[in-house]
Amino acid sequence: MSARTWTYLGVGLGSLLAAGAVLAAQPEYPKVNVAKVYEVDPKWPEKPADFKWVEFHGVAVDPGDNVYCLTRGTPPVQVYTADGKFVRAWGEGLFKEAHSIKTDADGNVWTTDIGTQTVRKFSPEGKLLLTLGTPEKAGRDKTHFNLPTDMTVTPKGDVFVTDGYGNARVVHFDKDGKYVDEWGELGSRPGQFSVPHSICVDSKGRLYVADRNNVRVQVFDQTGKLLDVWNDLIVPMSLCITKEDELWVVGSSPQHWKPKEVWLGSPPRDQYFMKFNTDGKALLMWAATMWPPGKVGENERPGVDFKYHQMAVDSKGALYGADLPGKRVQKFVPVKGDVR
Repeated sequence: MSARTWTYLGVGLGSLLAAGAVLAAQPEYPKVNVAKVYEVDPKWPEKPADFKWVEFHGVAVDPGDNVYCLTRGTPPVQVYTADGKFVRAWGEGLFKEAHSIKTDADGNVWTTDIGTQTVRKFSPEGKLLLTLGTPEKAGRDKTHFNLPTDMTVTPKGDVFVTDGYGNARVVHFDKDGKYVDEWGELGSRPGQFSVPHSICVDSKGRLYVADRNNVRVQVFDQTGKLLDVWNDLIVPMSLCITKEDELWVVGSSPQHWKPKEVWLGSPPRDQYFMKFNTDGKALLMWAATMWPPGKVGENERPGVDFKYHQMAVDSKGALYGADLPGKRVQKFVPVKGDVR
């Protein structure tokens, strides 16, 4: 029998041994780790003692690798270095239900707030520079959102907003905040949306939308023309893209709706970080370690999560996840070395 053959005609190894079968010696396998995996940095970040962490909805990395964490606690925006040093905090009294955070190429900070129905642009220090949407008023027109979820900013300064839970559309604004165009409607056909939850743009200007309830990522040009659909790979929660045009997605494995479920995959049954090229080819998948079912808050060891609501990647390839029910942001770094 070949040393590589461990079953024969459906009979397992244990049965063969019990029957006295003689097997060739097992080869010495080359224990080379070819899969890329990540481990938590348990000391990140060095949170000030008087900061009480609650639900974290957002995390973003600016061009200098400063990490912006968005929480519904106080202070709402907390900034740390990649090494975990506290830099600054701001935003008291500015948010009602903060939802996501991004930074642009100039280091400006953008947020969505489903409580105030706005998308806002801030300086790195928290000075308000621009407001999209009409504060405190929901709608569907050129000046109103209904529970906007995310935004992305092109190198030219154009802003694309996923408007989101209440309106299944993408809205385009120019760099000055002037309405340009929109597309999308509620549904499951190509080009339609059911909770467009996250959006990002690549170096060629193509837009990637996390169509959460439809278990897909949809790709558009900036006029709203549908370019591609990536089906049945992940229930996408959050997207981000690197300077090398590698698209990262965090979410859960594909599944059907459960009774009384409001959003698909909430709560998730698992958590995955996946990396794609711009053609939709999966380059990497890494499974995070989840809380035991029903045990949120009872197992606070580093590296365990419940649901990452937003993710980010820094210039060295470290992953950051804003764990909403887990009430923290965690940093994961690539494991070094071929053999462990």
